[in-house]
Amino acid sequence: MSDKDMEKLRTEKEQWEKKLVDTLKKRPERRSSFVNTSGIPLSRTYTPLDSEGTDYLTNQGFPGEYPFTRGVQPTMYRGRLWTMRQYAGFAAAEETNRRYRYLLEKGQTGLSVAFDLPTQIGYDSDHPLSQGEVGKVGVAIDSIRDMEALFDGIPLDKVSTSMTINAPAAILLAMYIVVAEKQGVSPDKLNGTIQNDILKEYTSRGTYIFPPEPSMRIITDTFAYCSKNVPNWNTISVSGYHMREAGCTAVQELAFTLANGIAYVKAAIETGLDVDAFARRISFFFIAQQDFFEEIAKFRAARRLWARIMKERFGAKKPASWMLRFHVQTAGSTLTAQQPDNNVVRVAFQTLSAVLGGTQSLHSCSRDEALALPSEEAVRLSLRTQQLIAHESGVTEVVDPLGGSYYIEKLTDETEHRAMDYIEKIDQMGGAVRATEKGYIQKEIEESAYQYQKGVEDKSRIIVGVNDFIEEEEETPTDLLKVDPTVGESQIARLKELRASRNQVQVESSLKDLKKAAEARENLLPPILDAVRSEATLGEICDTLREVFGEYQAL
Repeated sequence: MSDKDMEKLRTEKEQWEKKLVDTLKKRPERRSSFVNTSGIPLSRTYTPLDSEGTDYLTNQGFPGEYPFTRGVQPTMYRGRLWTMRQYAGFAAAEETNRRYRYLLEKGQTGLSVAFDLPTQIGYDSDHPLSQGEVGKVGVAIDSIRDMEALFDGIPLDKVSTSMTINAPAAILLAMYIVVAEKQGVSPDKLNGTIQNDILKEYTSRGTYIFPPEPSMRIITDTFAYCSKNVPNWNTISVSGYHMREAGCTAVQELAFTLANGIAYVKAAIETGLDVDAFARRISFFFIAQQDFFEEIAKFRAARRLWARIMKERFGAKKPASWMLRFHVQTAGSTLTAQQPDNNVVRVAFQTLSAVLGGTQSLHSCSRDEALALPSEEAVRLSLRTQQLIAHESGVTEVVDPLGGSYYIEKLTDETEHRAMDYIEKIDQMGGAVRATEKGYIQKEIEESAYQYQKGVEDKSRIIVGVNDFIEEEEETPTDLLKVDPTVGESQIARLKELRASRNQVQVESSLKDLKKAAEARENLLPPILDAVRSEATLGEICDTLREVFGEYQAL
């Protein structure tokens, strides 16, 4: 619009607002002010005046081109749909394998592995601290034999596998590589992702093992090894999801996630790696929460911010290094035990926001997750939710269909600016590692979580079925999944059999070599792979590294 047109619009808007005075006297608005969950004030309506002075090619551009605001691919879902995953894992490997086969039969296009708590913190199932936790919130993986059972009958060169594992991520990746070797699949044919994001564990999740410095070393060792040997593997999934589940806002999720991403890139460059050798294999993991438009704007702002960070701050030369590719999971924390059928609607809206935001991979939560691990019926419905959006809603026919919306563009800009303010503050502290050590990020998350809960309790934030629209009597679903209580006993028996039948001399030799490599600052992936091949257990490998690195103690 010309300057003359903009001035006319400004005058017309002022006149419109004057006319509203009488309307508001007769029909007041529901609240005196409207803000989204990040505290961004929301105008009554948006016009071209809200984007005045912005340059389209600089801020939006075209899909598949810098700064990727409108998507990382020129044709997006017109060419290829996102990878449809259902996060799954429980009990022993054989049971989870049956769930994977079921989901693949129903049309799932990628696997997503949930590991139990002992696996996540590097303990074998027979460790005293594992008692009562084996197979409960994910699948128990103690050795290469469990990993083989997990993927039995699933050709690893035909699927993309995401593994939600952090502190022992390099070990689980090594197990996956060795299973592929046994299938006759070379590492360069593998596609998938390890989460491998330790910084958010210190701030919001807690499944850490080693202190920050050796943890960062293991991550950069993984970058270096995979850039040469497993080139199609995403070596990290920098995760805002868990920080948001812990209570931070959308703006904080974006800022803290990208600040952590900056820390990983910086650490890798400091080891001598060329940024363009590993940057394209950095992926991200975000949540899709309840504020529909806020989430869409967050995803768009994330792409633009990361593109500018990689190009301008780190000097990456390749467009693939500038692209922010991400997985989305709908928000488990929004699911309620009360009126669980409402969760189907919540998940549908969240799934749609992820698609409109341009995700590359997506998991939709299940209606019964506030009560138990998802049943087969529940996961099928969640998968069908993705398929309905993909094939029946029409939103995949046009790239970035909300691009150009006055509201979306203004909200994208404001989200980016506020996230950048946080990133600059973290930079001033010395980066994400230092900010984490100081407790800054933790405190910000805690304060946001407090304000959110305060809103629920005073009913300024309505949760349908929880603090309003409550039913006096509710029926609890009866078809909930129950994990076999004897899974711990069977895993311990399996470990006894493993230790009795393996070559113990070979195991001890491989663990000795691993310890030497850790002490000598050699790349840890080759000795970890040798230890896995010798049938050393996850706990034995982690204990060897504990001897060298120690364990992290929270503030």
